[in-house]
Amino acid sequence: MPEGHTLHRLALDHDRRFGGETVRVASPQGRFAAEAKRLDGREFLGADAWGKHLWHRYDGGLTVHVHLGLYGSFADFELLDGAPPAPVGQVRMRIVGPRDGTDLRGPTACHLVSEEQIDEVLARLGPDPLRADADPDPAWRRISRSRRPIGALLMDQKVVAGVGNVYRAEVLYRAGLDPHREGRALGREDFDGIWADLVALMPIGVERGRMHVVRAEDDHGAPSYAPDRPRTYVYRRAGEPCRVCRTPVRTEVMEARNLYWCPTCQT
Repeated sequence: MPEGHTLHRLALDHDRRFGGETVRVASPQGRFAAEAKRLDGREFLGADAWGKHLWHRYDGGLTVHVHLGLYGSFADFELLDGAPPAPVGQVRMRIVGPRDGTDLRGPTACHLVSEEQIDEVLARLGPDPLRADADPDPAWRRISRSRRPIGALLMDQKVVAGVGNVYRAEVLYRAGLDPHREGRALGREDFDGIWADLVALMPIGVERGRMHVVRAEDDHGAPSYAPDRPRTYVYRRAGEPCRVCRTPVRTEVMEARNLYWCPTCQT
């Protein structure tokens, strides 16, 4: 599932390409057809994101809520002689601007929402480290009262919005914290360090479109876990030597998600 930086990058991109423009909206697949008809020919006012949720705002007070889930993605296209290409696959929502467009396929959610429904979604989310208005105190209060391990709490979107498996594993490694430590056993200084690291790292993902989590002095040795990804300290490196201490990286399933950590560096 895409992590929060991906949604913020999409929001910036859609804002730049479609903001202030009259756009055509369609649903080649048909599942969004009624909503698309209401949006077609309206001005695209802008886009923003909170955690893993994307919002498209149109004139007339209409807002589209998108959650990509595990399989959702946007695919961009150029206009050919002023016309969009034929859709490929199951396109839930197509947006066509004056110069180019984008197709949304396979999202978990794509629907028009009222302001009340937006508020209901936001009320279920924790603070987003990528938002300038984020207040980390609610996240700290939840964590400091919880018996759940910090490795699970960081993945809980009600606690911190936008953090996924990669950032969870890597910020805990960078902080030297055992992911099994109970939230209530975490000090405020430890939490503040995690939050500050997320605030520093996640904008890099927005800017570059790729996560960069390994410090320059450690960015050598074993290759990344996939050819098109930067190196990580522990994520998807089970059994491989830690980049710092050479202890084999461990893995287990924590609350239905794969967890990675170094038992020597994270105490």
